[in-house]
Amino acid sequence: MNFTQNEKLKQLSERSIVIGVDIASELHYARAFDWRGVELGKVFKFENSAEGFRDFYAWIERLKGQAQKDCIVVGAEPTGHYWFGLASYLKEQSIKLVLVNPFHVKRSKELDDNHPSKTDAKDPKTIAKLVIEGRYNEPYIPEGIYAELRIAMACRMRIQKEMSSIKNRIQRWLKIYFPEHETVFGKFDATSSMLVLQVAPQPRDIKRLGVEGINRIWRDNKLRAVGMKRAKSLYEAAQKSIGCTEGESCSRMEIQLLLQDYHTKTAQYQAVIETIDELCRQIPEVAKLLEIKGVGLVTVAGFLSEVGDIRRFNSPKQIQKLAGLALRESSSGKHKGQTTISKRGRARLRAILFQAVMPLVAKKRRVCRDTQLLHNKDQESPEEETITNCP
Repeated sequence: MNFTQNEKLKQLSERSIVIGVDIASELHYARAFDWRGVELGKVFKFENSAEGFRDFYAWIERLKGQAQKDCIVVGAEPTGHYWFGLASYLKEQSIKLVLVNPFHVKRSKELDDNHPSKTDAKDPKTIAKLVIEGRYNEPYIPEGIYAELRIAMACRMRIQKEMSSIKNRIQRWLKIYFPEHETVFGKFDATSSMLVLQVAPQPRDIKRLGVEGINRIWRDNKLRAVGMKRAKSLYEAAQKSIGCTEGESCSRMEIQLLLQDYHTKTAQYQAVIETIDELCRQIPEVAKLLEIKGVGLVTVAGFLSEVGDIRRFNSPKQIQKLAGLALRESSSGKHKGQTTISKRGRARLRAILFQAVMPLVAKKRRVCRDTQLLHNKDQESPEEETITNCP
């Protein structure tokens, strides 16, 4: 993979055709140019379907014959997920696909006509000119185990967000109908709490069961961590509850549905984690990464899902730039601004790296503190040490 602009420019020659494609959900527009920027043919429209892709390939073959060229480079904007199908088809046809930054397209679209208009026929030309100038990136599409891992981690993140939403809704329900619940149970999702909520979610239900009834729920489920003392505390909290008592029937139905959703999402999350664990076991580098104290399975899996095959990089700085952690300087003349990170990269990868570094930094601080204490102790005089050891 080439990374410098000079190396990108060297990939084009007199035998090259550069095609810019404006990606859309249903209809794509394409324009072709030679390596100097001279347009070949007219604007070509094709549908986002198998038949449309075949028409696009036939159009490329006609251009190759008419212009007597044999090297094809297709440039496009990464518009949402609509470009995935075209990228897969071009890969099957051994046609190189590169991506340009939509921000660059927006800023450079006035260079040709000095007009801010944006049309489906104008954007492909702008995209192709950026490719000719070497202002593009070669996309990395994960394959094999890395593609599986990326999808699994996306599922985990989605389920985690949905679980957080359900948790917030359950906590809201408890604040309205049983605000004293948190004084008895530290967390509502504790096993003892969930068992009671399923049977007797409201204070009126708790009072109807009584202390013996509450304790019986835990005994029937063979839960030994709680007993009569906790049951009595819950019963007393229900007796003095200030929770809302209106809409009793439907509020009970609401909490039952929320608990069902929570159990469903918990089971889904566990299944995804097991899948991620199985996938990670197939990657040799994972075992070494897990040996780092403070780095767990989710962190390693998240890192590999964003980076892919780490062997494709030649330098750590490439991963740094991919994450948007490259340093950005703002200086002019005598003015020197503050140096910050660029944030031009994968935000999720930045978050994963931050989460991985925090426990390492904390551990290093503890080691430095312990080392300093030992050093200070070694510097103490014998008299002071004797005094310190005296009872």
